Amino acid sequence: MNAAFQIKQSQCLVIIPAMNEEKTIASVIQDVINKGFNVLVIDDGSADSTIKIARQFGAVVIPLTFNIGAWNATQAGIRYALKHRYNYVISMDADGQHSCETLPDLLNAAEDDDVIIASYVQRGSLNRQIAWSFFKHVAGFNFNDLTSGFRLYNRSAMLVLASRQATLLEYQDVGVLLLLTQHNLSITEIETTMSCRTEGKSRIFSSWFQVIYYMMYTSLLCFSKITPVKRLKS
Repeated sequence: MNAAFQIKQSQCLVIIPAMNEEKTIASVIQDVINKGFNVLVIDDGSADSTIKIARQFGAVVIPLTFNIGAWNATQAGIRYALKHRYNYVISMDADGQHSCETLPDLLNAAEDDDVIIASYVQRGSLNRQIAWSFFKHVAGFNFNDLTSGFRLYNRSAMLVLASRQATLLEYQDVGVLLLLTQHNLSITEIETTMSCRTEGKSRIFSSWFQVIYYMMYTSLLCFSKITPVKRLKS
């Protein structure tokens, strides 16, 4: 590992939103720290021992008093990172699906682009692939994995995502990507692998009601394309 990479790594914060992840959070934090990255856990109103375990295994923890959703919890982490002068953040899940082996690859890929998506399209079911194709067509995206929460954002992207406009979003997927592209930020993908979920279930696909709501909400965002705004300055 060269000195230039170590400097970038010291400027990067890994953000992990977590709600009731006591069974997996310790191993995720350990893997991130073993890769040499700083870790921030945003506890999204957990009723279990997530906060205690996260602190015990070396993470900084922001405990939220009630659940605000994974995206808004991630945004709280981005605001923390800006306040503490980080130049990069990487968002990842607390359930162990995302591979920490990809963390250095995300940071290395940040030389030329503002946002890097760790992409694993093979995880999608046929119905999810159809939904992705529809959203890609309507939104005009040329990348593939629209719902991966495993992403790197540089400081320019962080400033956009810390804004009040981004607070109105509900998910860290299509809406976030639309907002970033409206600010003319460059987005690219790198390939990764992901593990199967061992605990809990997807919040988006937890019920037919949630699926229908997600599809309607995201479709409206795609058709609206979000109102363009001026690019923010650091």
